[in-house]
Amino acid sequence: MLDNISFFIPQGEIVGFLGNNGVGKSTTMRIITGYVKADSGKVEVCGIDIAAHPLEAARKIGYLPEHNPLYPEMFVKEYLRFTAGIYKLDNRKARIDEIIEKTGLTREYKKKIGKLSKGYRQRVGLAQALLPDPQVLILDEPTTGLDPNQIDEVRNLIKEMGKEKTVMLSTHIMQEVSAICDRVIIINNGQIVANEKESTIASTVLTSNFFVAVEFDCPQEIEALEALEQVLSVSLVQSNTYLIESNEDIRKVVFQYAVSNGSAILNMKQQEHSMEEIFRSLTK
Repeated sequence: MLDNISFFIPQGEIVGFLGNNGVGKSTTMRIITGYVKADSGKVEVCGIDIAAHPLEAARKIGYLPEHNPLYPEMFVKEYLRFTAGIYKLDNRKARIDEIIEKTGLTREYKKKIGKLSKGYRQRVGLAQALLPDPQVLILDEPTTGLDPNQIDEVRNLIKEMGKEKTVMLSTHIMQEVSAICDRVIIINNGQIVANEKESTIASTVLTSNFFVAVEFDCPQEIEALEALEQVLSVSLVQSNTYLIESNEDIRKVVFQYAVSNGSAILNMKQQEHSMEEIFRSLTK
């Protein structure tokens, strides 16, 4: 059940749409694409009211649902010709050839869809979404079930498309958001609880304290590290590696501590808040 949500996505932006299962993500996407009618409110796509002019608005949208509805008995190119016919596209052959190349289907387009790997089936789904050259792309879990190489390939394809199109991307993979999204919208219990860049959300939602992981060449006294100026807490992460929390950048102080104690620092790295932390904080 959605509760009076509102947001705007401009051209050339990739937005991650996040939330736990059952909070309204897929429903929102189906309303935007016109598959589900909203009980109230207004949705505009490229300035077109989706309720008043559904077909005109639909021509602006490319949609890849979570469960990619393909025809396994059809050949890839046959399926794209079928899709092009539905859209009544001009120059169908040239457009299909262009999309096959753009989505990396050149070596697979002569195969039946049912014989393709999961990754290539996702590419076919993206190809049909891109075929009418939409201004808006709605992608629901586009990398679900893919192996790491396939995920990387699909992410790169989405990033490339996002340079000129509006992309709304739903995913449960937090690394995907950090890797390709310009902004994050998080929905919880039918309401939007965050609508910012990841870095902005992290600074406003989570603690602003500074965390640094330090690996020494030998064990250190935790009490000695805790006694350093501005240090709030110290914990042993693993052998000779300590996580130090402070309210400002503590790295120079830690380096001076090591020199004065005759210790060597093998590694020192600032720990940044992850997208998982942000998500859990806003949806728990």
